[in-house]
Amino acid sequence: MQKPPTPKDVPPGPAPPGLRRVLTFWPLVLYGLGVIVGAGIYVATGAVIARAGDLAPLSFLLAGLAAGLTGLCYAELASRLPEASGSVGFVREAFQSRRLAQLSGAVLAVTVAISAGSIVHGSVLYMQQIVALPAGFLAAGLVVLFTAVALLGVRESVGLAALMSVVEIAGLLAAIAAGMARLRLDQVARLVAVTPGGMSAALSGAFIAFFAFLGFETLANLAEEVRQPQRTLPRGILGAIGASLVLYVAVASAAVLGGGEGRHPLIGLFAGRNAIAFALLGTVAVANGVLVQIVMLSRLFYGMARQGQLPALLGRVSRRTDTPGPATLLAGAIVLAVVLAVPFEPLLVWTNLLTLGLFVLVDLALWRLHRRGPTPAGAFAAPRWVPPLAAAAALLLIGAQILA
Repeated sequence: MQKPPTPKDVPPGPAPPGLRRVLTFWPLVLYGLGVIVGAGIYVATGAVIARAGDLAPLSFLLAGLAAGLTGLCYAELASRLPEASGSVGFVREAFQSRRLAQLSGAVLAVTVAISAGSIVHGSVLYMQQIVALPAGFLAAGLVVLFTAVALLGVRESVGLAALMSVVEIAGLLAAIAAGMARLRLDQVARLVAVTPGGMSAALSGAFIAFFAFLGFETLANLAEEVRQPQRTLPRGILGAIGASLVLYVAVASAAVLGGGEGRHPLIGLFAGRNAIAFALLGTVAVANGVLVQIVMLSRLFYGMARQGQLPALLGRVSRRTDTPGPATLLAGAIVLAVVLAVPFEPLLVWTNLLTLGLFVLVDLALWRLHRRGPTPAGAFAAPRWVPPLAAAAALLLIGAQILA
């Protein structure tokens, strides 16, 4: 008589649904620009000018160079290890430490949540130029709305983010035009008159300006949804950083030379109905960052759950939308709690401190992998000198904030 099948003899059922590779280069670049541009220049320009004065464009240049160095590290790491957990997977692979990877994941989750909270606050400041509603009500509405969009699917989420990116860039081009219309040639010398004290102020401003570049690292968390990730991800990361750097230096120059002041120097470049129209553009631009951060945080939770570092529930993917539903709902709930609990300015500073610290660890992870052996064939390869220099640049910005 044949024995009944034991559990290990029973053929497995259908494999659980996974993430779909639907993203190509240009949607990825526009997605990256959406989170970088929306999360930074509209929100942080006033704080950078308050620290660096006329040298604000130099602050954005220094911050962009530091971001570019770490961006090269992320480009190679994402090409080597294209998985949704991003930085967490890089640290785990380089240091062969589950605990260090879990710590990195916890820091990254806190950082993304804080960053998303600061973006929500920034968006509300623009919205209140248009509608007189309580800040808490507007903030909660934004988080709930974009959590719902993130549940629809990555193609829909990234498609909306890409569309909003076009609006963001149009607003920045309008600000550049408005500022340059007031330009006098004798004012240009103000942008390059660097003294020892001015350089210290520019470095202090660069710490805040670095916030404007955050978001490029989130592209690594879309690795399992990108076609040809070894080629597409590095190009997408570096393309988004390069484009945002050019935009930022131009916008900061326009704001300084055009006389923009206060918390919203870009709105100050316009008057009357034009100012209201720009405030509407700013609302869309900054709100876009909320959507991108919720998507990124949900993919982080999903990737960590797949590695057994978080409850398996967070690794479940909807068969209907191909999105990690439980992870997305948790991401939205955390962002909402942060927004309602913490004011804007502390969020901005802590976002930068935690992110720069994590970037140092990721830079060192690539340095360790370089010392272990050559870059795998077919993967993007950053120059060997980049990881230690990137870590040093991040530490320099942290030091500038501490001294400030």
